[in-house]
Amino acid sequence: MQAGQFAQLRVDGSDKTFLRRPISIHYVDTAHNEVWFLVQTVGAGTQALARLHEGDVLNAVLPLGRGFTLPTEKTHRPLLVGGGVGVAPLLFLGKQMHETGCEPTFLLGARSQADLLQMERFEALGRVYVTTEDGSRGEKGFVTQHSLLQEERFDSIHVCGPKPMMIAVARYAKAQDIPCEVSLENMMACGLGACLCCVEDTQEGHVCVCTEGPVLNINRLKWQI
Repeated sequence: MQAGQFAQLRVDGSDKTFLRRPISIHYVDTAHNEVWFLVQTVGAGTQALARLHEGDVLNAVLPLGRGFTLPTEKTHRPLLVGGGVGVAPLLFLGKQMHETGCEPTFLLGARSQADLLQMERFEALGRVYVTTEDGSRGEKGFVTQHSLLQEERFDSIHVCGPKPMMIAVARYAKAQDIPCEVSLENMMACGLGACLCCVEDTQEGHVCVCTEGPVLNINRLKWQI
């Protein structure tokens, strides 16, 4: 599995949910043969997933899609930016980057300190900087306003989160001439490129995010950056 890939999880026990739910691969623990998913309960499907307990069976199709690009040099300085539940794929990405010998820097944003998850695991992999909208931890505001972006220079930026946040980070990366990848969160149904539900308009034409992505270089996108 590669960081940035996802799984299509079947939701059993919910009479309101008929399609699988696309969930990012949060972490892979090879020592214990585990794959982790970070699930935000927002609807009937994710609520049903959140009710699972140890020993329950979860039907999953994985790994799907294309993930983030890993650095090839130990001196590479990557910045991993996540907002809200968009931090999910960045923990595994940080782990894979750490294993290549380079140290990732994380810039994580949330509404409040209570919404910051797995912080000790991020801190074990690299430097962690935080913004919260209420100022309860780190700098107050949004990730795009953090002083880190003005104080340091990075070799690449890897982003996942709400689309407005990703567009703002993409604009920063473009202005600084820094290669940047974003993990798109388009609506998906099949996850295999058959239903055309997740199509994104790119410089090469329309592509299925579930097969061409979800991770795409910002130069491929038609965002106004």
